[in-house]
Amino acid sequence: MTRTTPTPDLAPEFPMPRSPEHPFDPPPRLREAQEAGGLSRVRLWDGSTPWLITKHAHQRELLRDPRLSADFLRPGYPSPIRIEDKSTFISSFPLMDDPEHNRQRRMVLGPFTVRKVERLRPFVQRIVDEKIDELLAGPNPVDLVTAFALPIPSLAISAVLGLPYSDHEVFERNSAVLIRQDVPPQERAEASEELQHHLDRVLGDKMTDPADDLLSDLGARVLAGEISRPEAVDMTVLVLAGGHETTANMIALGTLALLRHPDQLALLQAGDDPSLAETAVEELMRYLTISHTGMRRVATEDVEIDGQVIRAGEGVVLATSIGNRDPDVYDGDPHVLDLRRPVKQHFAFSFGTHQCLGQSLARMELQVVVNTLYRRVPTLRLATALERIPFKHDGIVYGVYELPVTW
Repeated sequence: MTRTTPTPDLAPEFPMPRSPEHPFDPPPRLREAQEAGGLSRVRLWDGSTPWLITKHAHQRELLRDPRLSADFLRPGYPSPIRIEDKSTFISSFPLMDDPEHNRQRRMVLGPFTVRKVERLRPFVQRIVDEKIDELLAGPNPVDLVTAFALPIPSLAISAVLGLPYSDHEVFERNSAVLIRQDVPPQERAEASEELQHHLDRVLGDKMTDPADDLLSDLGARVLAGEISRPEAVDMTVLVLAGGHETTANMIALGTLALLRHPDQLALLQAGDDPSLAETAVEELMRYLTISHTGMRRVATEDVEIDGQVIRAGEGVVLATSIGNRDPDVYDGDPHVLDLRRPVKQHFAFSFGTHQCLGQSLARMELQVVVNTLYRRVPTLRLATALERIPFKHDGIVYGVYELPVTW
């Protein structure tokens, strides 16, 4: 027996506003939707009314259901951003279905295996220590985003790709535009074009003078006819943006969350539990879930979930930020930050065939940061009031634009 379909006419706007008093928590209406059963409707920027999925079990089931498509070009796909002409949008394998999704994903998987990532740990440790040295020798107070949170993942992903770090201003500036929701189409198109042209030039150089890096490998695949040159560029844009934006935001927002929870910060500063860094990183990712506009899908066939039928062609928004706070899954109060919590099955990196390619790299970078920054700078504290910190409410990835700190 199916349930009564929620009325689309009454659907609330999505994304929903967060509470100013609780900036680390998902919007209160998401919690209400979860408590009401987890299946409802929302209204997007284009007037469409996709399904909103808020319970962890429902999200897990749907994220591995092949009848739910990640193809951005399919009619009914609930786009999180305003795109007038989809042909101008950078679309790579995360926005595709198998078999093409898997074919392209395998081409860039090599550097992100656990074994390859562990080889990078000493390099990441070195750049973290160097940036802390510069932090302590430089001005005080300072913006932790620009002085520390952005350079760490930018240097790491530049090394993986084979990009000179001197290019970081180009890709940081343009990728920041691409992940915002409210950017005018023309500005988005210009940022996309500049980034693509820049990376195309670097790819061309790698095709004539290859090295041991991912861009050289993609260049070899272009020359072998496995992929086209524009496809290789789009894949590079994806790896580049995903490799620094998400981790940079987690470093900054995670630091802010810890500064607001001094009892939890003290656990890391004590340094008496070598395994705590891994547990802490998982809990911070669960608690913050910076992909705060949810995972997006469209049904290719009718799909029944908990007695409700999602019809073919209907969009689905899986609000993983509240799924990661589901009391049916997490011990204790899931709305409390607890670095000793044994976190399992969180969706910070999505789930199923489309789970994040770079999760091993992100985890390693965050582990190095939490193991190093707070012990080396034990007096780290905010240099402004929480209310004055600019949060990224307008982004596909949540975080802060600035984080003034002192010590």
